[in-house]
Amino acid sequence: MRRFKQRAVLALSVAGMLAGSVAVSSPAEAVATPAEACGSNYHEIDHHDLGSVATIHLLYNGSTDCVVTSKKVNLGTPTHVLAAIAKVNSDGSYSYINDPPSTDTKYAYYAGPVRVYAPHSCISWGGAADPGWVMWYSQPSHCG
Repeated sequence: MRRFKQRAVLALSVAGMLAGSVAVSSPAEAVATPAEACGSNYHEIDHHDLGSVATIHLLYNGSTDCVVTSKKVNLGTPTHVLAAIAKVNSDGSYSYINDPPSTDTKYAYYAGPVRVYAPHSCISWGGAADPGWVMWYSQPSHCG
C-alpha cells in the first residue's frame, strides 16, 4: 500500500508539472501574427527590419493603415518596443499615434496595433525596440 501511495504522489506531481508548463508556454500574445493583431482583412504591404532586434510591419485593409512591431529577441520577456503611424496632412504636418503611449510600458512579443484612416493620403510609419533602442521612421510614403 505504501508503494502505491508513493507512485500515486509521483504521478500526480509529474502531471501537475506538465500541466503547468503547457499553460505557461503558450501566452495569447505570442500566437498573434501582425495581420491577426490588426484585424480582419488586413494584409502586409511593407515592412522594415530593425536588424536582428525586431521587424516593423505595415498592413492595409483598403482604407486604414496599421503598424505592428514584432520582436525577434527576448521573446516572452517584457522589453521596450514601439509601433507608430501618422497620416500626413495636406500642409505637411503630422502627429504620430504610438503604442505604447507611455515609455513605462513594456511588451513581451510586439507593440501595436496602431491604426490611421488615410485613404488618398500619405502616411509615415515606424517603430523602435530594445536592446539598444533601435529606431526607424519612414518618410511620407504609401500615398494614394
